[in-house]
Amino acid sequence: MATTSKVGATAVTTPSDREIVMTRVFDAPRRLVFEAHTDPEHLPHWMLGPEGWTMPVCEIDLRPGGAWHFVWRRSDGTEMEMRGEYREITPPERLVSTESWGGDWPETLNTLILTEEDGKTTMTSTVLYPSKEARDAALETGMKEGASLSFDRLAEYLRTLD
Repeated sequence: MATTSKVGATAVTTPSDREIVMTRVFDAPRRLVFEAHTDPEHLPHWMLGPEGWTMPVCEIDLRPGGAWHFVWRRSDGTEMEMRGEYREITPPERLVSTESWGGDWPETLNTLILTEEDGKTTMTSTVLYPSKEARDAALETGMKEGASLSFDRLAEYLRTLD
């Protein structure tokens, strides 16, 4: 059974035992939303989660088989990082990549779909986990709240790109 919760304007659902789907509408053309997700100049401005984090490393090789690597740093010096590989890139509508946090966290497959109507873009981001247990563990990390904060920042940041 799918459950839905809203944090801010971001809808988070669990349509299957292995998926988390985040949906958000942005008042911007999908070309800009796609660029904000794929250009290392843009991501450090919005993909930060809770207050107090920066993204000092944002490396993107935007091609199928190309790698990406992000590092976040909290004001106390704590760091976390993730990396992955791009599987599919169809600008400005679809982006598929793997994601790995390392350690005991399993690799996921992430699919970003962007659709545009009347200048507004609906983002649907699906994270596929290898098991229900892995999905549930991710939900317990505060992921929904952190993603919602990042998407709030993205909504504000997109206004500066027009």
